[in-house]
Amino acid sequence: MSAAPIESPCIGVCAINAELGCCIGCQRTLTEIGAWLRYSAAERRAIMADLERRRATFDAATAHHQD
Repeated sequence: MSAAPIESPCIGVCAINAELGCCIGCQRTLTEIGAWLRYSAAERRAIMADLERRRATFDAATAHHQD
C-alpha cells in the first residue's frame, strides 16, 4: 500500500513576487513552500483555505501597479 500524495496548491507557475513575498502561481510564501512536506495535513489545509484571500490581495496589488 502506498501513501496518498500530499495535496499541494502548486500550479507549476513558480515565481516569487518580491514585493509581496509570495509565489505568483500558488500564493504561498517561500517559507511555506520550503516547509510544505514537513507540515501536517491540517497545517497544509489551513494554508490552502487562505489562498483565495491571498489571490485577491495579490490581484489587487498587481492591478494597482498596472495603473
